[in-house]
Amino acid sequence: MKILRTKDAVKSFCQNLVNDKLSIGFVPTMGALHQGHLELVKYAKENTEAVIVSIFVNPTQFNNPDDFDKYPKTLDNDLELLNNFGVDAVFVPDNQEIYPLTPTLKLDFGTLERVLEGAFRPGHFNGVGIVVAKLLNIVKPHKAFFGQKDLQQVAVIKTLVIDFSFDVEVVVVPTVRDHDGLALSSRNLRLEPKDREKALTLYRSLSFAKAELLKGGSWLDIRAKVEADFSRWPDVKLEYFELVHSGQMLLMDGLHPEMPQSICVAAFVGEVRLIDNISVNH
Repeated sequence: MKILRTKDAVKSFCQNLVNDKLSIGFVPTMGALHQGHLELVKYAKENTEAVIVSIFVNPTQFNNPDDFDKYPKTLDNDLELLNNFGVDAVFVPDNQEIYPLTPTLKLDFGTLERVLEGAFRPGHFNGVGIVVAKLLNIVKPHKAFFGQKDLQQVAVIKTLVIDFSFDVEVVVVPTVRDHDGLALSSRNLRLEPKDREKALTLYRSLSFAKAELLKGGSWLDIRAKVEADFSRWPDVKLEYFELVHSGQMLLMDGLHPEMPQSICVAAFVGEVRLIDNISVNH
């Protein structure tokens, strides 16, 4: 497995793959790898002939500097996992390599970034869009793999790829969950042991709401019950619990079987902010 530190090294490596007529799969990450990331790598290995993973904790997508500082960093372990998994190369740039100059470009994803994560994390998707655009330009993969857990981010990246005519296929991989349903996330490493059980409230609420919707329940009544359930936990703060169009992320007030819908949730468990979602009808 090659460890590449510079843009030029990545471009040279990828050009050799193209010369050998090999398809390139790309998995961008911020490190602190877990089974969910490895599932992305697995999909990439099954669907392309050479796999590149990037590890870069992108500062421009953190609207809270404290959150950036506390983001878990486990590079040595990450590299060992990827090597054992048969990844061809890992791009591990430093901040100067990705941002030789402070970005001045501002990306506006319209209604996509004015709800849910966009509303609670202003500037977040601008940072995501800029770094993903940079990475796609550097690697130039045939396919890029992203997790469904970050449903709104996937919608933003699909918009980015279409609007900038990137020649890449975006592949969405189902959310990987622990045995008890908790969505795997690098942020789970920051959960205090006493908060692990409380974190399950997110998935349990999603499952409850989906079941009630499919039985014909009123969305407003369902959401009120979920909000009441969250309020039982003194150390858990619900930010949002919304029914949305899965692709456009438009907020919806009821079940519409003719269109893809998902339920999305974000909450603080102790000091750790977690997100999750579940597909309702597709």
